[in-house]
Amino acid sequence: MDDLLDRLRTGLPAEAVITDPDVTASYANDMASFCAAGTPAVVVLPRTVEQVQHVMRTASALRVPVVPQGARTGLSGAANASDGCIVLSLTKMDRILEISPVDRIAVVEPGVVNAVLSRAVNEHGLYYPPDPSSWEMCTIGGNIGTASGGLCCVKYGVTAEYVLGLDVVLADGRLLTTGRRTAKGVAGYDLTRLFVGSEGSLGIVVKAVLALRPQPPAQLVLAAEFDSAGAACEAVCAIMERGHTPSLLELMDRTTVRAVNAMANMGLPDSTEALLLAAFDTPDPAADLAAVGALCEAAGATQVVPADTVAESELLLQARRMSLTALETVKSATMIDDVCVPRSKLGAMIDGTAAVADKYGLTIGVCAHAGDGNTHPVVCFDHADPDESRRARESFDEIMALGLELGGTITGEHGVGVLKKEWLARELGPVGVEMQRGIKQTFDPLGILNPGKIF
Repeated sequence: MDDLLDRLRTGLPAEAVITDPDVTASYANDMASFCAAGTPAVVVLPRTVEQVQHVMRTASALRVPVVPQGARTGLSGAANASDGCIVLSLTKMDRILEISPVDRIAVVEPGVVNAVLSRAVNEHGLYYPPDPSSWEMCTIGGNIGTASGGLCCVKYGVTAEYVLGLDVVLADGRLLTTGRRTAKGVAGYDLTRLFVGSEGSLGIVVKAVLALRPQPPAQLVLAAEFDSAGAACEAVCAIMERGHTPSLLELMDRTTVRAVNAMANMGLPDSTEALLLAAFDTPDPAADLAAVGALCEAAGATQVVPADTVAESELLLQARRMSLTALETVKSATMIDDVCVPRSKLGAMIDGTAAVADKYGLTIGVCAHAGDGNTHPVVCFDHADPDESRRARESFDEIMALGLELGGTITGEHGVGVLKKEWLARELGPVGVEMQRGIKQTFDPLGILNPGKIF
């Protein structure tokens, strides 16, 4: 331990090395439930690439595990510490290095907060689309590590589609540059995409080149109420089948709607079994909302309410934004799942989740990025009740199994981490696992980068 600290301090300022156990304990875990976390030996907060390289050279020399962290808003345990590890927090590397309106790129350090970047590029008439729900807190490095998504993915896609190039410090301290700054580029294997979603298990991202888009018009929102989740899912399928490109298409089931009503008195009818929110940021959003509203009515919507102004749109979106907070008031703890299925199977996923809730006697609310089939079943339980906690974990597993049965994936945007690594093997199969472990061995032969995660 003393040798580790002495070596770290030779290349780091004193304030960058934290050993106070009360402070280091606060870096032990992210926001996931049911994920074990160890006790870190030290927390390091570098400000430069050279300092990150020094940490990795030290870790490699002493065979000490390193757990990279951003803002720790993740929901899979991917940022949880392991016993005796170096927690490498990148939050102090928070500079926006460049914004180029001509090339439509931003160059940033990993600790830049998503919302800070979004507002900065807006000032140049540009737009960085990835918008996780935690965008006011989460960092770009964390977004890259977990390949995060958000509400706008139905139109604009996920983080991976906006990462053009990376600077990565490898396990042995070498600096690798991947990708490009250009609009096109197919030179060699796409190592950039390999690091996106790798959860810090292959290297430490220290710089990112991100693609930007022109800032779209302000969006208008429509809310449609349904007397069954199945009818709402039929509307989702009809909207996508007809070629519409909403900037947002979100669904809340009856459990979520009632939780929001109870918390915020939103005035939604108790008879609402599902609430669908659609938005367009096109030149004529009112016309698009009218067309989608007609499809919702044809699918059985009991009420369709289109917004006339941006302010009205924001009011309609409040219910969706409150979903997770409202479900957290139902019980003392929540476990948030993240199962993505084909859009055509969305209704079966929601109905199947309701059946799981009945089977285990639990409250499970579902809010979904309906436009891309990404569901977030939220299991509400009393963490002080061992039996209820057991049922919560078992219901979580059944929901993941259901997603795979429907042709989906165990995670659409939250990642694998600790929470789902047992399920990853089921989804990938033995050959897939073998190939992925081979990649891990190539980049991290000593196994010191975020050990115990993913596999």
